[in-house]
Amino acid sequence: MYNQTAFALGSNRSCIRELFEYGRRRAAVVGDENIFDYSLGNPSIPAPREVEQTIKDILADTDPVQIHGYTSAVGDLQTRVAIAEDLNRRYQAGVKPENLFMGCGAAPELVAVFRALAVPGAEILAIAPYFPEYKPFVEGAGATFKVVAPDVPDFQVNLSEVEKNLTENTVAIIVNSPNNPSGTVYTAETLTALAELLKKKSAQFGHPIYIVADEPYRELTYGGVETPFIPCIYPDTIVCYSYSKALSLPGERIGYIYVPENATDSGSLYAAVAGAARASGHVCAPSMWQKVIARCTHLRPDLQAYDRNRQALYDGLTDAGYETARPDGAFYLFVKAPGGDAKAFSDRAKEKDLLVVPGDDFGCPGYFRLCYCVSHDKILRSLPIFAALMEEYK
Repeated sequence: MYNQTAFALGSNRSCIRELFEYGRRRAAVVGDENIFDYSLGNPSIPAPREVEQTIKDILADTDPVQIHGYTSAVGDLQTRVAIAEDLNRRYQAGVKPENLFMGCGAAPELVAVFRALAVPGAEILAIAPYFPEYKPFVEGAGATFKVVAPDVPDFQVNLSEVEKNLTENTVAIIVNSPNNPSGTVYTAETLTALAELLKKKSAQFGHPIYIVADEPYRELTYGGVETPFIPCIYPDTIVCYSYSKALSLPGERIGYIYVPENATDSGSLYAAVAGAARASGHVCAPSMWQKVIARCTHLRPDLQAYDRNRQALYDGLTDAGYETARPDGAFYLFVKAPGGDAKAFSDRAKEKDLLVVPGDDFGCPGYFRLCYCVSHDKILRSLPIFAALMEEYK
């Protein structure tokens, strides 16, 4: 006997993972150099050298019992102090260590926040295109998942569609900027307009509507574009942050939740997040990695390789006739599929060992995602394949 919902999630893998696994199998046959795999957002630049040196220093100068022992469930105080100081230097946000909760990466942090907000009848909105795991995270928390139609072709926020979806049961809206899968960075103007709408609706419904800011790509922006720090625009924001992309540490699972001091019911909300994490099996974030972050939270990624890839892929695809919003952040392009059927295009590309992810699961049928954290050589060698595919559709 087992839970049927859990069985369905476990037996139906994401299309991203399926493409990635297919690529590994094909690489064994034709060679890795002949597989053009744009499926998985796994950072391809190494962690900053300071991270590696910090690990060595910690192992050399710290009591092994402290390195591997428990920390407080909410996180090591020294780590939270360091993060608060870094955020305040950058954003003058008034962050206190007691506003921070250390987590095992953004995914379990989001689950804890959704569970904390899942009052009876709760609805949580996601803006298309969105990360597909939001749906099982929200529904697994016991809330209703609702999708806001995309703002094409620029993929900012369709405010009129947001307003249509807001009801008295809405407890939160997920904001992911820089966005996966589009690479769009929501502008300060967009976020200010969204904040004004949410303030108006919160007053109308008599309860706060929180923004849940999913920010693993906050540091990945290009061409002088900056990611606005949403709590400075809208205090009723809960930030879920991960160092997976900024420091190229996806497998180490370390990040934090930030509940602003001036958010509505801040203290109770923080306690609810901590309680939801506890109910999900949280004990503490990895102790050694908390110590690493305490010394390295000020580091920023070197984005030259990603930016070079971004420009080469964007220019190559647009020259071949593809339509795509210019990405200002993250490491994704979201491209309009020739013929309008992204699944059919993905299948045709797959025959040429070119792996692209259909946008259906992102809430945007007719588009496909490319993750350009791959070698620059592979991008250049894939462009003729993309051009040939476009000619087939013409």
